[in-house]
Amino acid sequence: MIHARVLVATFALAISFLGTVTLAAPKSELIPYWDASDESNSASIDHSEWQQLLDKYLREHPSGINRFDYGALKEEREDYELLIDYLLRLSDLDPRSYSRSEQLPFWINFYNALTVYVVTGRFPVKSIKDIKSGTFDSGPWNLKLATIQDQELTLNNIEHGILRPIWKDSRIHYALNCASLGCPNLATKAYRSDNTEELLEAGAREYINHPRGVLIKNNRLTVSSIYEWYRDEFENSDEGVLSHLSRYAKPELAEQLKKFKKYKHTYDWKLNAP
Repeated sequence: MIHARVLVATFALAISFLGTVTLAAPKSELIPYWDASDESNSASIDHSEWQQLLDKYLREHPSGINRFDYGALKEEREDYELLIDYLLRLSDLDPRSYSRSEQLPFWINFYNALTVYVVTGRFPVKSIKDIKSGTFDSGPWNLKLATIQDQELTLNNIEHGILRPIWKDSRIHYALNCASLGCPNLATKAYRSDNTEELLEAGAREYINHPRGVLIKNNRLTVSSIYEWYRDEFENSDEGVLSHLSRYAKPELAEQLKKFKKYKHTYDWKLNAP
């Protein structure tokens, strides 16, 4: 029986909606309740269950896009319960009582584990966007999936109400996985306070130097729609986006980027399953 704090019942809200909904990223708006920390607390948060699941179900792929085996996890009931137990254990904590350096991996791992939980619970689906929270939603991001300190949380709350406004670090987009082929990879390592900086840097380099992040073909530059959705985090300009891309691009790509002032953008929402 799954604890009520991870709300399986919310999946009953998922309904079919005919038509195309344009995805627009919510604004970064701080939820003040979460804007607190205890920098004197040197305790660390254990993410070993999440690492165990990543080791068993995350597949590195020749394409360079990691795949998660949602189907295998769904069939392995003990491991699915392990995922739920991990989410519930984190839900029992008060992240505000930890340092900022512990809070950041807490929220990143919690977000990614919740996403895997949502997709696994509804698998098989062709896209995470098929899991809807309401008639006009194109995905599960507004489902109330968990409760921490009596505060109900959605994936959008975590990303746009906590992570983005508190840390103001555009590299967080390389850490959060939306279960799609167009998304930055779900990292093979659970985030921890001692590896977060390394993983954020690696995620940026990996994504920007992969065709789904930046593609130059037939003298045309196409980038991930992430850079359009969150344009305000890249100086709100084409120049700011290109500057960010050049920072992490390998030398050959960085040289090619100098030729461009504009770009097109695209995103692949197909599920990142094997």
